[in-house]
Amino acid sequence: MAKIKIKQIGSPIRRPEHQKKILIGLGLGKMNRVVEVEDTAENRGAIAKLPHMVAVVD
Repeated sequence: MAKIKIKQIGSPIRRPEHQKKILIGLGLGKMNRVVEVEDTAENRGAIAKLPHMVAVVD
């Protein structure tokens, strides 16, 4: 399975609880942290829910 790198670019402070839970589910939680996750539909959907907080890095 292919992998994608995602970087947290936004703070979870003053965000709804469900957005914080999505970040934790992706393995993020602190600013500028980069994680590598599998390129699945579930992960793509989670990234699409938080375009203001995460970015896909090459």
